Amino acid sequence: MARSPSPGARIVALWKRLEGLPGGRWAFSRILGRLIPYTGTLGCRVELLEAGRARVVLRDRRQVRNHLTSVHAVALTNLGELTCGLALTAALPPSVRGIPVALESDFLKKARGVVVAECRCEAPAVTDPLEHTVVAGIRDSEGDEVAVVRVRWRLAPIPPVLDGA
Repeated sequence: MARSPSPGARIVALWKRLEGLPGGRWAFSRILGRLIPYTGTLGCRVELLEAGRARVVLRDRRQVRNHLTSVHAVALTNLGELTCGLALTAALPPSVRGIPVALESDFLKKARGVVVAECRCEAPAVTDPLEHTVVAGIRDSEGDEVAVVRVRWRLAPIPPVLDGA
């Protein structure tokens, strides 16, 4: 039985179809938000997506703020996790699956205004289950790093599908 394209391949294909169209990045980001409902509440916009690289923008607005009138720590963590997930998932071959097993965030400065998360990573060779950490840096509009998010992924080969099973 032929294996269907990986989730990463499907996401990258959708991105490539939409990114160059007027409103395409917005449309892609809304579709992604429907596929991942909790993350969709952020209302962020994907600006760049390719194998091993993603950049996602979050506007500072009331829905993502804390009592200190800055972007909430959990919103920053969610943004970093999404960015890491897009970059890594887009880099994984169809024979590998992954799931986040740990998140760690460092908050370096109050985040105000537009913030941009960026992740660059490589997918390791996966022949047996392993853990792999991916990092996203989040910067404000002045270019100052406001947070660093590390996501530890459990990666494993996808078991073959047996005919008649």
